[in-house]
Amino acid sequence: MPTAPPPANAPADLRGDCANCFALCCVALPFAKSADFAADKPGGTPCGNLRPDHTCGIHAALRREGFSGCTVFDCFGAGQKVSQITFAGRSWRGSPDVARPMFDVFPVMRQLHELLWYLTEAVELPAARPLLPDLRRALSEIERLTLLGPGELARLDVAAHRAPVGELLARTSELARAEVGGKRKNRRGADLMGAKLRGADLRGASLRGAYLVGADLRGADLRLADVLGADFRDADVSGADLTGAVFLTQPQVAAARGDARTRLPVRVGRPAHWAR
Repeated sequence: MPTAPPPANAPADLRGDCANCFALCCVALPFAKSADFAADKPGGTPCGNLRPDHTCGIHAALRREGFSGCTVFDCFGAGQKVSQITFAGRSWRGSPDVARPMFDVFPVMRQLHELLWYLTEAVELPAARPLLPDLRRALSEIERLTLLGPGELARLDVAAHRAPVGELLARTSELARAEVGGKRKNRRGADLMGAKLRGADLRGASLRGAYLVGADLRGADLRLADVLGADFRDADVSGADLTGAVFLTQPQVAAARGDARTRLPVRVGRPAHWAR
């Protein structure tokens, strides 16, 4: 779960609400012993730190205990949707017969809710007004899919729905970034691991799917840069300006290293583990 919730102006149904979820991220998903997780855990097995009331026994010390991977995860509200709507409040603990179906549905719902996050942002972008009818139709369709029954959700081909949404988001990105004017950098999918980009002018750049692991982005200007799918793990964004960065998510921010001077979009919260 994230170390700090997104701010109130992020859509409520797209923010993880652990109080209304049956700790699905701590049970349904697998993880392997690594720098991000202190132990192995197969999918469908409760984490050893999970309490009977669905809370984490080491939540306040996750990073110190070697579970930093938990602090950068966000379900985009999929957990409470599956728990309270798809399965109508039936817990995998109290109703063992729903455990496997619930664990199968959760990853699918998370993908759908991530698409909702992007589409909701796109609808709100003034520059995307020419695409508004298409964006609203796509948003409505993905919302409809999230309300399917457990069986239908488990069988859903998410990739088939992600592809047209991805094309629409790419067109949205072009319109939004055009506001910067001039020639914009195209580093889509680029290997920028450990890159020295301190103070770089990346306004309106396409960093979609770029590998920014460990990159030095201190003081960089990423206003209106498209960062959809960019890997910010351990990237230093101290003092960087991510105001209006297109399609930035809470997990991306939580995976990076920032400080009090880092400027963020209003939809994204400042991680508690960042330097003050």
